[in-house]
Amino acid sequence: MATFKTHIALPVANLERAIAFYQVLFDAQPAKHKADYAKFDIDNPGLNLTLNVSDRVSEPGLSHFGIQVDSTEGVQTAIARFQAAGLATFEESDTDCCYALQDKVWVTDPDQNRWEIFVVKVADVSPEINLSAPPARSCCP
Repeated sequence: MATFKTHIALPVANLERAIAFYQVLFDAQPAKHKADYAKFDIDNPGLNLTLNVSDRVSEPGLSHFGIQVDSTEGVQTAIARFQAAGLATFEESDTDCCYALQDKVWVTDPDQNRWEIFVVKVADVSPEINLSAPPARSCCP
C-alpha cells in the first residue's frame, strides 16, 4: 500500500528560532538544514514540513494546524515538552470543539502560526448536550 505524507511549506522570518520551535513541537531534528531552508521529515504524523526564510511573513491565511494524538496522555506529554522548552501554552480539557469532546494544548510558533495537539475523547457530541458553559469564542482560538 502506498504511503502518503502531507507537505507544508511555511515562510519564516528567523530560521533558527523556527527550527528551535519545531524541534520541540515534533520532538525531532531537521532532516535538512541550510542557511535559508530547513526540512522536517516526520513519520508520525506523516509530514514533510519545510521552513523557508522570507521577508514576506505575515498574518497566516489559515486558522491553525493540528496534530491528533491517540490519548490524553499524548496531550500531557506534549504539554510537558512545551513547558520544558519555555513555550507558552493554552490548555483545554473536556472542551466541545467541532462537535466532539476533546482535550488539547495550543502553542504558537515564532511567526504566529498556531498549532494544537489534541485527542478526541467523544467523536460526536450533539449540540444539545451542555458539557460546560457555551464558549464565548469559536472552539479553535
